[in-house]
Amino acid sequence: MKKSIKVLIIDDSALVRQTLTEIINSDDQLEVVGTAADPYFAAQKIKTFIPDVITLDVEMPRMDGLTFLKTLMAQYPIPVVIISSLTQRGSQLALRAFDLGAIEIVAKSEIRNTKEHLEESCIRITDAIKAAYMAPVKRKSLRTAADESPVVKPDPANPNSPIYKTTDKVIAVGASTGGTEALRFLLRSIPANCPGILITQHMPPGFTKSFADQVNTICEVTVKEATDGERVMRGHAYIAPGGRHMELYRSGAKYYIRIRDGELVNRHKPSVDVLFNSIAKHAGQNALGIIMTGMGRDGAEGLLNMKSAGAKTVAQDEKSSVVFGMPKEAIKLGAADQVLSLSDMPQKVRAFS
Repeated sequence: MKKSIKVLIIDDSALVRQTLTEIINSDDQLEVVGTAADPYFAAQKIKTFIPDVITLDVEMPRMDGLTFLKTLMAQYPIPVVIISSLTQRGSQLALRAFDLGAIEIVAKSEIRNTKEHLEESCIRITDAIKAAYMAPVKRKSLRTAADESPVVKPDPANPNSPIYKTTDKVIAVGASTGGTEALRFLLRSIPANCPGILITQHMPPGFTKSFADQVNTICEVTVKEATDGERVMRGHAYIAPGGRHMELYRSGAKYYIRIRDGELVNRHKPSVDVLFNSIAKHAGQNALGIIMTGMGRDGAEGLLNMKSAGAKTVAQDEKSSVVFGMPKEAIKLGAADQVLSLSDMPQKVRAFS
């Protein structure tokens, strides 16, 4: 292989794109000729130049990697190396990827901590790309690829369908009376790399932005008032705007925030139940739910729904609660896996990360 092998990287994480670029370019036979944050950007680049090999993630916004792979192999039979958190060798998604035309699969865990494991990561990834380059690739029709590979059939109406499955984690917190101080303590005690946190604190309109801005000055995480349509990012905490409901939803394998008007739920807007129910539906076992100090029962049923969906659930104990209403109702329903003091909650969040 005298000439450079030209590689296109497709991954929505800027950090992963940068890391892969450094690893691939460190090999004299390989050259990164482009990167793309999702399949739509990649398709535009492929119209301009045809790479020798593509590295492809599975979890991406707008279109998941396997749907893109299926389309790609029907139009441009380019060797593909899947690099994803989801495709452990032997899994259903790994088998589906191979059936759709992928040549090699590398787990993203193999490129973590690259400073400590740089040599091993470089060898695994560069060898996979070279092997893909030498492998014969056959064009597949869209119909044939689907008919021959019925391992996983995506259901567009179901975000938890295996092909849309995600490893991203999310934390949901609900609070009312006494919650502002409890939230200050929790948020300033957790690291900057924690999963995205969605918070519904009972507050009237006009107060949540000021509260978020103030708390942001004392935290490692970025704290902000949530806006409609923004993506949930690690290291960020999003507070529901006063007088508006906040929900989580999925697009592809990524989480986004919906802010909407609506009727009072449990006499509140924003309502903790509205948030928790959306978390149960769209995040399931990838979520941690925390119900904190507050009057009433808002959030109790939503936390139970999260637990039923496989999420980890926590209620604040009576001693550390200003008002032991919301946590008490959740505990009575059996919605809490654990009852913790406020001082123990940051460790729970760190362990979940």
